[in-house]
Amino acid sequence: MQSRTGTCKWRASLKRSKILHMALMGTSNPSGEDEASQEKPFVLRALQIALVVSLYWVTSISMVFLNKYLLDSPSLQLDTPIFVTFYQCLVTALLCKGLSTLATCWPGAVDFPTLHLDLRVARSILPLSVVFIGMITFNNLCLKYVGVAFYNVGRSLTTVFNVLLSYLLLKQTTSFYALLTCGTIIGGFWLGVDQEGAEGTLSWTGTVFGVLASLCVSLNAIYTKKVLPAVDGSIWRLTFYNNINACVLFLPLLLLLGELRALHHFPLLTSAHFWGMMTLGGLFGFAIGYVTGLQIKFTSPLTHNVSGTAKACAQTVLAVLYYEDTKSFLWWASNMMVLGGSFAYTWVRGWEMKTQEDPNPKESEKSTMEV
Repeated sequence: MQSRTGTCKWRASLKRSKILHMALMGTSNPSGEDEASQEKPFVLRALQIALVVSLYWVTSISMVFLNKYLLDSPSLQLDTPIFVTFYQCLVTALLCKGLSTLATCWPGAVDFPTLHLDLRVARSILPLSVVFIGMITFNNLCLKYVGVAFYNVGRSLTTVFNVLLSYLLLKQTTSFYALLTCGTIIGGFWLGVDQEGAEGTLSWTGTVFGVLASLCVSLNAIYTKKVLPAVDGSIWRLTFYNNINACVLFLPLLLLLGELRALHHFPLLTSAHFWGMMTLGGLFGFAIGYVTGLQIKFTSPLTHNVSGTAKACAQTVLAVLYYEDTKSFLWWASNMMVLGGSFAYTWVRGWEMKTQEDPNPKESEKSTMEV
């Protein structure tokens, strides 16, 4: 009986690994990689995990600081946040197509799904693309109006919206302990807003954009699950179509908001440094999707969330040091409440999922006897 239970758990773990590999790479036979990873010594696996987590931290933090420079740098004085976002989507779409072409030409050297633009698929992805545009645009607008140090608190309500939308749209209930962690996050958010106001650095515009960004992040996660079958379960195909749709939908916004006219009068429009930084921002936008999948692949979704929380803490400290800010005790307390609540929510959800996957021994014995 124990051997049969162990076999079932092994099969379930293998199935989850296959699903993850299919989502990231668009293939369905990762068993060879699983066996190879099991044969690797512990020190090598630990070193790989440390490198992948470090790569995720460096990429994510660098992207935030670079976007802050592009959106709100006194030296650039570029007031075109929609164009910055549009260009990053364009770079991501071109990188996806380029890697797909390389994978077709050299299948053994590059592992990337084949990408062909299908207008029917693009139309089916369109509702998600609208949410995706809102997510990346509101993220950048929030970063434009608030400091990097407050950026994490300003966008901290994603977990709360996840719980709320899961109940309203999916009719999924949340445990009491998970709700308590959400209450801690909300408390930290309001304390952070209060302290930013007390220090005279609060931007209500940036805060509203941060709340809208959190809402769009939650909606994006829900709609992504619904449209994944349209792209054969491939995250990279979905990324390609999302960014293609975003580039098309951004064009009328650039005209309506007058950003093309602002670009025409931008003094650094022909500067190689400016376009290099813009392209680097697009590269980081593409890379964050890759390193996120890589971190989940080498660790687990739970560990990825914990790593993201710790990264946000490090990012806040670096921002305070880099910009030479002076923050009060309550300001730091608000950050700790947000980060602590996020970590606690991740731990509670992980514990609940583990409890659901590991049934009561007596129930397992009963089900085995019935089979």
